Amino acid sequence: MKYAIHAARFLLEQEEAGPGYLIVEDGRFGEITAEAPPEMDIIDYSDYTIAPGLFDTHIHGIGGYDIMDGTVEAVQEISKALLPLGVTRFLPTTLTSSPADLEQAIVSIRKAVETGLSGAQSAGIFLEGPYFTEEHKGAQNPAYFRDPDVAEFHKWQELADGTIVKIAIAPERNQAAAFTKEMSKEVLVSLGHTNATFDCCQELVDAGAREYVHLFNGMRGLHHREPGVVGAALTDSRAYAEMICDGHHVHPQVATHAYATKQDKLVLITDCMRAGNMPDGNYMLGEFPVVMQDGIARTEAGSLAGSTLLLKNGVKNLQAWSGSPLYDVWHRASLSPAASLGLEEQFGSIASGKTADFVAMDDSFNVHATAIAGEIRFESKK
Repeated sequence: MKYAIHAARFLLEQEEAGPGYLIVEDGRFGEITAEAPPEMDIIDYSDYTIAPGLFDTHIHGIGGYDIMDGTVEAVQEISKALLPLGVTRFLPTTLTSSPADLEQAIVSIRKAVETGLSGAQSAGIFLEGPYFTEEHKGAQNPAYFRDPDVAEFHKWQELADGTIVKIAIAPERNQAAAFTKEMSKEVLVSLGHTNATFDCCQELVDAGAREYVHLFNGMRGLHHREPGVVGAALTDSRAYAEMICDGHHVHPQVATHAYATKQDKLVLITDCMRAGNMPDGNYMLGEFPVVMQDGIARTEAGSLAGSTLLLKNGVKNLQAWSGSPLYDVWHRASLSPAASLGLEEQFGSIASGKTADFVAMDDSFNVHATAIAGEIRFESKK
């Protein structure tokens, strides 16, 4: 299959281009030309901006479904719900839970992927926990917290048929450094839900950890005499840092500072739970009742419980707060996530030879069309 997209604007890694024609052939991007390629089908998106598909590397659920439902249906419905929002790749994300529930979720993700997802495609499983500590537990259940265990992880990886690509741990747990040194050979080790010191975090990054979970949330804050987890995340150029840009989890000024500091090592995520794209009301996040009011989800104790953020809105927010070019902010939600997983040669930007995941959207961030590997799987009705 070969065609060209006619569009007003293309968001590239280092600039905006257009108007012009973007060639797509056999599911991959080709060149952008000023003139229409001869004898080729043209898809007219001339009223829209073409951007790389969004890549959400931390998402629990949306549209009333959650990965911890432990069903193939939940994974499939989450996949479908993401496509009209411009998300083409995602990491189905678990929560700290009982061994039985966690294993059921892992098996369900694997089976759903094997069956085939009609919407956004899974790029692997993210285990958020259970190797955390209680001081910054968030909506994770401390009853199941424990020290990291290589043998236990390998059991989960076998259940997942090798598709776990990311795990989050607290650096201060016993054996965390040894676990990280071993596991970082095969997965992205991310640090979060932790009260660790700056030095403890540095020890884990030295051992191979390469990311921090939802920067500023679920972690020891920054102090000028003890930089803590936040200080470690902001000052270590070796590590990526996730961030939730909904304006509730992180103040806009702080988010803008983190963006300026981390630059291409910033990964925009949603941490979205089942209440995303749903009306206010009562929901569950894992084993915890959650109340969503005015789009903000909280536990009964008042703690933030994941988010209801849509990733395109996170981009929209950070671009408005920072005043930075849209092409650069957008890639923090497409290319940076891919790069954090070592997938930047395949996904995350419009470049010749890369997988043709793309979004056609208007100036208000409304998604008109979404394509995966060159196949248009969603198109809105005008």
